[in-house]
Amino acid sequence: MNPIKKFIEYQIFHRINNFFYPEYYRQKYDYMLPHVLFFHYLVPQKILRINGSVPWPVHFTSVIRNHPKIKKGILCDPGDNPNIYIQANNGIIIGNNVGFGAGSSLISANHNHNDHSIHDECGPIIIGNNVFVGTNSVILPGVKIGDNVVIGAGSIVAKDIPSNSIAVGNPCKVIKQKEPYIEDFTKTVFNRKLPEGFNLKF
Repeated sequence: MNPIKKFIEYQIFHRINNFFYPEYYRQKYDYMLPHVLFFHYLVPQKILRINGSVPWPVHFTSVIRNHPKIKKGILCDPGDNPNIYIQANNGIIIGNNVGFGAGSSLISANHNHNDHSIHDECGPIIIGNNVFVGTNSVILPGVKIGDNVVIGAGSIVAKDIPSNSIAVGNPCKVIKQKEPYIEDFTKTVFNRKLPEGFNLKF
């Protein structure tokens, strides 16, 4: 990258992105160029106000409902792929390094069967660290997914999935154990300072 382009990327676009996305923690140089984040996400989100109050990047085709009830770690931006639907009425807790494929849905609360104007209460959806949820999968209310899990594309996750698993299907079931996650983030240069005392070994 030539010096002028690098200056524009990391002294202009990078700073603007960090200002508007206080909960965005990603690799500074090896993930997405700052101008791409700016034009593809920030403009529709913060200027056109599509999911405008969400403090991390969300694709303009995705929908995030009740984002204040979502708690998430780093390397995780729920809704950043196309056509994701997330409803967090009962709360959603997401760990670090978690990805959601295009078209996936997280539904934390069902409509009451006898009164569709209200949602039933239950515990939050909880997802651990180093998890990937495949394209067009659906995670239903109260589900807990452990660490180091892959959910196969098109799965309907209605029951808890244990750590170190690969699970697929409708209903989603564990089909085999998963090897330990090996990506090392301890030498990663991030786009911003991580929270005080944050441990990168997760």
